[in-house]
Amino acid sequence: MASSSSSSLSPRNINKYDVFLSFRGEDTRDNFTSHLYSALSLKSIQTFIDDQLNRGDEISQSLVYAIENSAISLIIFSEGYASSRWCLDELVKILQCKREYAQIVIPVFYRVDPSDVRNQTGPFGDSFSKLEERFKENSEKLKSWRNALKEAASFSGFDSQNFRLESELIKKAVHHILKRLAEMSPCNYKNQLVGVESRVKEIESLLGAESKYVYTLGIWGFGGIGKTTIARAIFDKISSNFEGSCFLQNVREESQRPGGLAYLRQELFSKLLKEENVILDIDLNFRRLSSRKVLIVFDDVTCFNQVESLIRSLDWFMPESQIIITTRDKQILRNWGVKKIYEMKALMFNHALELFSRHAFRQNYPDVGYEELSRKVMEYAQGVPLALKVLGCFLFEREKEVWEDAINKLRRILHPSIQEVLKLSYDGLDDKEKNIFLDVACFLNGEDIYSVMKFLDTSGFYPEIGISVLIDKSLIVVSCNKITMHDLLQGLGREIVQQESINRGNRSRLWHHEDIYEVLTHNMVCNNEFGRLTIITNLRYRIVSELSI
Repeated sequence: MASSSSSSLSPRNINKYDVFLSFRGEDTRDNFTSHLYSALSLKSIQTFIDDQLNRGDEISQSLVYAIENSAISLIIFSEGYASSRWCLDELVKILQCKREYAQIVIPVFYRVDPSDVRNQTGPFGDSFSKLEERFKENSEKLKSWRNALKEAASFSGFDSQNFRLESELIKKAVHHILKRLAEMSPCNYKNQLVGVESRVKEIESLLGAESKYVYTLGIWGFGGIGKTTIARAIFDKISSNFEGSCFLQNVREESQRPGGLAYLRQELFSKLLKEENVILDIDLNFRRLSSRKVLIVFDDVTCFNQVESLIRSLDWFMPESQIIITTRDKQILRNWGVKKIYEMKALMFNHALELFSRHAFRQNYPDVGYEELSRKVMEYAQGVPLALKVLGCFLFEREKEVWEDAINKLRRILHPSIQEVLKLSYDGLDDKEKNIFLDVACFLNGEDIYSVMKFLDTSGFYPEIGISVLIDKSLIVVSCNKITMHDLLQGLGREIVQQESINRGNRSRLWHHEDIYEVLTHNMVCNNEFGRLTIITNLRYRIVSELSI
């Protein structure tokens, strides 16, 4: 069969049909082919089937159009297939499309031996002999049919003799077709996304670790790091392996709307049961799902109750079902007893540069003369996909001078689109946790964890639980006895303090040496926190040497 790489070179990248069915109606229309067509339709595979029982001397132009505008041709070779000139003319046209458009051709040998099709022998050959007698004066036509049968029978396909039940054959064929369609899709994650393929493979290996139980996987990381993107790529790649699948996006946002959870539950049942107007009987629907192997992705979950309200318990689902949860909060994954947690990391430099360049230059690399400016953006974004996309779009087709100014501004003021996404995690904290986050962002990033804990304890912020919550929400990292925070999150914290000073007329925290100098020399009040400020600045900064006071 044609490879996926060759199919991407086809001039017909967008097809009207996914599959064209070629079959002998008298043999299989009312049995095997009808069941196969139904199975393809259930998987939302756009399939052309010729329902006309009466045909003319030549295949119609509409049939030619359908063949040319299909991604895959599925040929059902039955005993009487070669007795039909229309079937053989279809076959010749199909092979022409394979050569010209890299169309995928898949044979199904239904109760016939592949070698009989290839050599026109046995019962299959007897059918062809009858047609030969009718067209013995047209040697060129007969030759083209013989060559077509020989060529098509040599392709890798499905032999019904290898399956005990026809239902197994149909299931296997449909799964293979879904896989081939995914490979040749112009929206394939390999073609559209950056730095995803290796992560998809890592997560696939985790998902395959167990199969006898309902398997749960968590994808964890802070906002904008790419959790939804990777979950969608996984879903698109493996969903065809399941009897039902559903990707519930933006669970947090949808659940906050009036009736949002009810809407999500309706969508969940509708997708898993493949029914547009599903019956609103929760217990009945769960009982029906208990006999199906399903895949569910809950995207952007922010509390345990969101998933619990939707599925109640994992006990409802058939073993081998898989549930993926993306979240910023690791505690949610613990509460659900998630088997494996995949932590999303920032993109490597080469992938980050490629992603940024796609948005800033509409190509995979920076324009000549913009290399150093792009490197500065890389240092700022530190591999966070959200920041790379936002900044790439923001800087697109701007002059170098504007780039320089924008980069300097970003070092002081976080871009609003980035701030909006990151701040959702901050908004979910309580007051003590918010204070810890702001202290780390303004003063304590990179400090010794024990000194930080001692200071926070003195401040009455309950650091043991507070630090634990911030770690779970991917807002800080503790490693090698140091407490650290991503530069974008540090920028978020400092921007929050800046906004507070605008709204309230005073500042709770100071970190820039010029601001500190003003307070220390002019006895300015810093929101009644001057004592804390002095302790913090002595912890991190040597003020006398820095300010030359």
